[in-house]
Parts: sequence; structure tokens; C-alpha cells
Amino acid sequence: MVGLATVFGSGAMTNSIPEIENNDLLFVIGSNTKENHPIVALRMMKAARKGAKIIVADPRRVPLVRFAHIWMQQRPGTDVALLNSMMHVIVKEGLMDKDFIVFRTEGFDQEFLKGLDEFTPEVGQKITGVPKEKIIESARLYAGASSPGIYYTMGITQHSHGTDNVFCIANLGLMTGSLGKESSGVNPLRGQNNVQGSSDMGCSPNMYPGYQKLTISTIKEKFETLWGAKLSDREGMTATDMLSAAEAKELRAMYIMGENPVLSDPDMAHTVKALGALDFLVVQDIFMTETAELADVVLPAASFAEKEGTFTNTERRVQRVRKAVSPPGEAREDLWIIAELSNRMGYEMKYPRIEAVFQEMGMAWPAMGGMTYSRLNRGGLQWPCPTQDHPGTPYLFKGGFPRGKGRFTVVKYRPSIEETDEQYPFILTTGRELFHYHTGSMTRRVDALNKVSPEPFVEINPEDARDMAVEDGAMLRVTSRRGAIELKARLSKRPDRGVVFIPFHFKEAAANVLTNSKALDPFCKIPELKVSTVRIEKV
Repeated sequence: MVGLATVFGSGAMTNSIPEIENNDLLFVIGSNTKENHPIVALRMMKAARKGAKIIVADPRRVPLVRFAHIWMQQRPGTDVALLNSMMHVIVKEGLMDKDFIVFRTEGFDQEFLKGLDEFTPEVGQKITGVPKEKIIESARLYAGASSPGIYYTMGITQHSHGTDNVFCIANLGLMTGSLGKESSGVNPLRGQNNVQGSSDMGCSPNMYPGYQKLTISTIKEKFETLWGAKLSDREGMTATDMLSAAEAKELRAMYIMGENPVLSDPDMAHTVKALGALDFLVVQDIFMTETAELADVVLPAASFAEKEGTFTNTERRVQRVRKAVSPPGEAREDLWIIAELSNRMGYEMKYPRIEAVFQEMGMAWPAMGGMTYSRLNRGGLQWPCPTQDHPGTPYLFKGGFPRGKGRFTVVKYRPSIEETDEQYPFILTTGRELFHYHTGSMTRRVDALNKVSPEPFVEINPEDARDMAVEDGAMLRVTSRRGAIELKARLSKRPDRGVVFIPFHFKEAAANVLTNSKALDPFCKIPELKVSTVRIEKV
């Protein structure tokens, strides 16, 4: 079983997607669920039709607001102040789950309570721009619900204080006893296919598979025995650290699989410069992406429909993937490519079939020890699933927290790294839209989608546009401290005055030309993609 902090840090939902329909309160913060997770949003709308109330906290009027009882339009980057103000109300009005706090948590002490004292609804309103009445009503609704669920995505995590945001959400869940029961919990929604599975299997610089820390000697020894090799106990670099190290010539080669950082990482000029400084770059992908164009070697990979294996989704559900068609040309399955490289570099990686890798996963991580292909052929299973007669775990922490007790964390409000000034008076926030996916390497090849969403745009409040004499469809130049792009204006009441939104799918006006690669969360090094400052001029 994994710990509370590990689950939230890994992005895993504590509860399951079907349970959403039985929430009586849904608190959706920093998530454009209807456009980015439409299947999950359908469950949310079903819950609303059953009588559930929805609270949406988002700087933009995202489509789910239409179904919301309350919309809190906080200024970008002020989530800690908003959440602390809600908790202030819950404490002052005695709406906590006192038994849960006493018996199942620790750290709910004077230091924690003192940290909330300053965040009165009035202070929350001043920092966030959300009327104090909405903060109070939202706190009462959430604390008064019997089955409340919190749902968030990268609108919470992609900040220089993203870890603080997540700690605040965990505090809110613990304070109200919303963990360890059905149709409730804290539920980060994963943004990409099988990113949960990749995280589970050790694609972190400080973890072996199953979130087992490489600095613990007994764990290292276990994997040395399993893999028949000596392993380092030195933590690796995060993706953001790698690019800085490459630019400084401290990292000389890089192998990128299924990612397009030229468009998805902040400060595009910095990314291109860093990749160009490498002695050797290998990119493994199904298309010739903007990153692959910079590579010394491109390894053509197989798509999801061209390989066997398993994917793990956002609710921790492991599911079989079956080959429907053969890979085209010289494209090969990822495992074949990795094994061939490993064999030629001196470590023999021999698996008679893909299922053998899955069996090794179960040996490495007890949470998947009870899963087999024969069981998965009958349907997906959710980890933890430790034995072959275990049904899987729809929701976590029913019997308590693996670390003993859930821990409250004191979180202080810190503003975003960049704040508006006379030179850069607008806040830019970035994200996805409904008709394209991530860097567009797949969706922008689909004619039907390109007809609906053919070009980049900057979403700007009509009042700001009026002040600048900008009409809908006018060409604008958007400039930050990193660079400038030109794209059409889209007048919309979705963003508040002083805030603009640009989707990052479009290479011809890449939003990440503008974003900041130096503004990083100090704990997990995630960049602050959701808050940059810009100026806007007519072309």
C-alpha cells in the first residue's frame, strides 16, 4: 500500500470514476474538466442531475461552470489563499470532522491553526478577487456534504507553489474526513494516456517502480537482486533540470520517448538551445515531431493500437492493451526497441513475451502482485491488488493510512514568480482546448478537427479589447520576457479583465515561447506554466 503523500504526488485518484455520480458535492479546482476530461465530466453532470452541487474554482469561465452552483473566479496563482480561506471558515464555524481529526490525523495543532488565522474571507477576497460570500458559502457546502469529492488537474500543479496547492487540498480533505470512504476523496485527474502507468513503473528520478525510494538501501538491494545488476543510489535529474544541465554541457546525451518538449516545455527558445547543446539526441516517437526534427537519431515507435501490454488510467485501473494492426514500416514496439538497445549496451534484457514484464512488475511492487493477464482479460483491476483473490481497490485508505495517520501541513501563501507591471500588464495562462490534444502531433493531422479548430488564438476579455480598440479576429502580438508570438484575438468573457489565455497546441504561435522556464516549484521542479506576464499590441 502506498502513502497519502505518494498517492497525491503520483497523481492517482483516491476514488474511482463511477463513484463520481454519487458525490453530493463536487469541488472542481484548476481543471477544465469538460474539455480536457470529457468522460469524467459526463459523470459530474450525471451527479448534478441527481442533485449534487458543483463548485468550480477557475480563473476562466470553463464550460463546467454552466452546471455549477458556485463559480469562484480566483486570480491565477492564488489557490493557496483561496483554500486556506475556506479552511479558516470551516475551523471558525466548527464544521470539521472532529473524530476523524483526532483518530486518523496528526498535525492539527496550534501551528497549523495559527497558519489559517490570517486567511479570513476578507483577506481571501483581497488576494484572490473572489467575493468573501462565495468563499464562505463554498466552505459551508463542502464541509456539510456527506460525500464530497475534490477534483483537480494542472491548473493546480503547474505553479511555482504547486506542491503547496496540493498540500492545501490534502488539508481540506483531511479536515472534513473526506478520505477513506466511497464517492469522496481527493482526485487528481491525469492529463495523458498511461501517464499513471509510467509513474507507477518508476519514471521518476528518485523512485523505483511502485514509488519505492532509491535512497533506501534495502529497496535498492531488492531491485539489484531482481534485475541482476548493481544500481546507483544517486537520484536522477528532473526533466526541467536536464535541460538546464544540457545547456551547461553537464549533460551530454538525451533519449526522449513519446514527448515533444519543444512545444510542451516552457520557454521554447531555451528548450531548443538546450537540446542543440547536446552531443547526441535520440527521439523515439510515432511521428516526426518538432523535437524529433532536432534529433541525431529517430527511432520509429508503435502506437497504442500496434502493441501488446497494459495501460493504467487515472483511477489506478490497469487494463490490457491488445495489438489490432501491425506497426508500419520500420516502426517497432517500445519494449523491442528498449531491449535491443540494452542488449547492445551490455545489459542483457531477455523477455520471452510481454507478459513476462508484467509478471516482473508484480514481483517488484506488491500493490500489483495479484494481477495477471488472465485476470485482466476479464476486465481491469485497480491497485492495490496484492493477491490473486483480491478484487482490487476502488477507493483508498478505507482502513487507515499506510504511514499511520494523515498529516496536516502548514502552507503559507506565496505569490507567483512573475507579477504584472507597467511593461507586462496582463497575466497569461495556458492550457488545452477540446478539439486538439497536447502539442497536436496527433490531432492536428485530422482534417475534421482542423476544420473546427484551424489556428491559434489569444482569448481576451471584451473590456480589455475595447480599451485597446481591438476587434474580434484582429492580429495581436503577445510578448513576454522570453519572446513574442503573433496570433488572432478571440474576444471572450471566459477570462477576467487582465487575464489572457492561449492554447499550446499550435507550433505556428507556440504559447511556450512566452512561458517561464526559470519559475519552478522548489520541491518537484514543475514549471509555472499557468502564470506568466505579457503585453499585448496590435500588429
